[in-house]
Amino acid sequence: MRMSGARCAPTDAELIRSVLAAAHSMTVVTDGLHSEVRHLDGSDPMGRLHLHPAEPGRDHGHLPSIRLEFTDIAPTPVRDRVRARVTLLGRLLTPYSDESADSTCVEFGRAVLETARGTSYIGLGELDAAAPDPLAPYEAGMLTHLLDDHPDLVTLLLRLVRPLPAAGVVRALPVAMDRYGITLRLEERRGHRDVRLPFPSPLDHVDQSGAQIQALFSAARRRSHHNTLPA
Repeated sequence: MRMSGARCAPTDAELIRSVLAAAHSMTVVTDGLHSEVRHLDGSDPMGRLHLHPAEPGRDHGHLPSIRLEFTDIAPTPVRDRVRARVTLLGRLLTPYSDESADSTCVEFGRAVLETARGTSYIGLGELDAAAPDPLAPYEAGMLTHLLDDHPDLVTLLLRLVRPLPAAGVVRALPVAMDRYGITLRLEERRGHRDVRLPFPSPLDHVDQSGAQIQALFSAARRRSHHNTLPA
């Protein structure tokens, strides 16, 4: 049973680290030039960068700025598929090249997270202390498998939604999954809303996901509410 007051959603810093860990591409802006870096192959871009704290009194005038942009897209065909945008801002301490395998040293400015909830700014200490979600590299495959191969189970999960979905809901799709639970997007004729269905306890490893997902299905089957919304 979930302890009262336990956290049931990632922090902003954890969400940023998860977006970076799952990113397949990024936009790099430096010296006024834009370049698209694709095929990151699941390698966390944080491994390509050494982020250094800003030194008090340092003259930034001669240091070129760098901006790294990431867009987190829902893997399922929901409305408004952009789930988050992440921007890392800083100054180059060593030259940057898209082709180089060497790490780039960056004086960290700030990280910016933009979601439907608003915009937040994360410092280097928070970012260093946060870890990517253990499901981040696998989330897209898990959600598309659930939707494509088990749409009846998506409909089953609607029994757990409180308050009950309104009659105006025309479609329900899984939009996100993390160590804390599954998020369903309930689409109405006008607009949509997201509902989090928490796991009994947060996951520490992807191998624990099967048991936790099955626990949600079991809880849904025990609910008397039946829903016929299309998944």
